[in-house]
Amino acid sequence: KLKPEDFTVRAGAGTDRVRVRVIEIMEGKVGTKNVAVDLPLGPGGTILASREHDVAKVAVIERHHATGTMGIGFVKGFGFTAGAVASTVAHDSHNLLIVGMNDKDMAYAGEVLAQCGGGMVAVRDGAVLALVELPIAGLQSDRPVEEVSRQVEKLARAWKDLGCHLVSPFMTMALLSLPVLPELRLTNRGLVDTLGFKFVDLVVRA
Repeated sequence: KLKPEDFTVRAGAGTDRVRVRVIEIMEGKVGTKNVAVDLPLGPGGTILASREHDVAKVAVIERHHATGTMGIGFVKGFGFTAGAVASTVAHDSHNLLIVGMNDKDMAYAGEVLAQCGGGMVAVRDGAVLALVELPIAGLQSDRPVEEVSRQVEKLARAWKDLGCHLVSPFMTMALLSLPVLPELRLTNRGLVDTLGFKFVDLVVRA
């Protein structure tokens, strides 16, 4: 069972901000930028998402072999102001991918998909705004296309309610975990600098 504390990342005490490697999306493009952003710290040195900088937290959780491996990072450009979204359509490994502005909603979104066998969901303040269930491997629906179409339209509206107005936001999110595209991606094993072919730390050290 996912818990909010599973999404906690600490940078240490003694300061109120920390420089973090962030995946910056580019609307309408598959590439991302590897940028550094100074993010605020909460109690105990926890790194927080930032509405000011349009930066949300992102997590990739392995879902096929119950290994428990989980990568956590930050992503810039979705426009989210609240809540969280989650999807098991996450190229190419199709693990559980969650993007959100707070740990409670991220954990809840992940649990909703775990209970229904996969799909796509948007949540806010512990409530489901929209859900597309994909019980066949977490990738396909067994419902009539007209029903699924209505669910997807509702999900798109929910994303907008959470602040995201991107073109093709579902695909943009689904590519965050594809570590063959430039420049920075997140897998269940951590952040990948795909230009340097290496894993990199979340926090930028001086």
